[in-house]
Amino acid sequence: MQFNDDAQLDTSQVQDARGGGGFGRGGLAAGGGGLGLVGLIVVVLFNVLGGGGGGSSTGALPGGLGSLGQGSNPNSISNSDLSSECRTGADANERSDCAIVADIDSIQAFWATELPRQGTRYSKSPTVFFTGQVNTGCGAADAGVGPFYCPADAKVYIDLSFFDQLKTQFGATGGAFVNAYVLAHEYGHHVQDLLGIEDRVNHGQSGASSDSVRLELQADCLAGVWANHATTVPAANGRPFIENLTQSDINAALDTAGRIGDDWIQSHLGSGGVDKSKFTHGSSAQRQKWFGTGYRGGDPGGCDTFSASSLG
Repeated sequence: MQFNDDAQLDTSQVQDARGGGGFGRGGLAAGGGGLGLVGLIVVVLFNVLGGGGGGSSTGALPGGLGSLGQGSNPNSISNSDLSSECRTGADANERSDCAIVADIDSIQAFWATELPRQGTRYSKSPTVFFTGQVNTGCGAADAGVGPFYCPADAKVYIDLSFFDQLKTQFGATGGAFVNAYVLAHEYGHHVQDLLGIEDRVNHGQSGASSDSVRLELQADCLAGVWANHATTVPAANGRPFIENLTQSDINAALDTAGRIGDDWIQSHLGSGGVDKSKFTHGSSAQRQKWFGTGYRGGDPGGCDTFSASSLG
């Protein structure tokens, strides 16, 4: 994936609560969270690329995370580094955190145009970069939760070291478009929230055909819809954020989708068996199918996983 060098970036859509930390040129920092194997299993089964605390009346995060201690405070942010270093697509091609800013800008610019066509006004959701722990409207969370969307404050949260965990712990191909897919999935949950879908589903369910699985697969599909249009979404100065998206980029996203399916997690990082009754995000094949459905069709109307008789 290549960003347009002349695209204008808007860092106001990110709240950088990483303190003095940051990412140097040439790639994301490794580690940063100390997520062990057991933690990873819990993360994905409950929340990796998931709704992250959506659906309950209190908006609490899963797994008792509301009891965690204090961490990053998104109300005390400093975007000075991002705003000075992430100005254009050229910066996004050079720096990993600037690339993520460009992803967020593109995803939100797309939905700001697309969602009104579905009869709903789009309101922007900031992404909070944090390190270690963070306080959210859904409670306190640590890096072990993975990226998540909090409906209570309508924000996306991510410790950027997660992208390295995908490669080192899950064996995913990784890459710039994989990072964009992760973010597009989380913004898919924001779209679901704006459409009222988050409030209508039973988040307490698990199982291969549960509301939880259908919600996650729909978010994958919505991520694919954005990907279909990614090279045409313009920045404020009219230049597209993303200049080039290749089949290799799509294949890398599909590879990641295949490694975060419930069956892959259970068989590779769990006991070795597969228990469909505990599915919360869908199988590898289902996640790949629904991302592909969105990508090929480019239409949110094709992402109605709740009416689908078969999820694949």
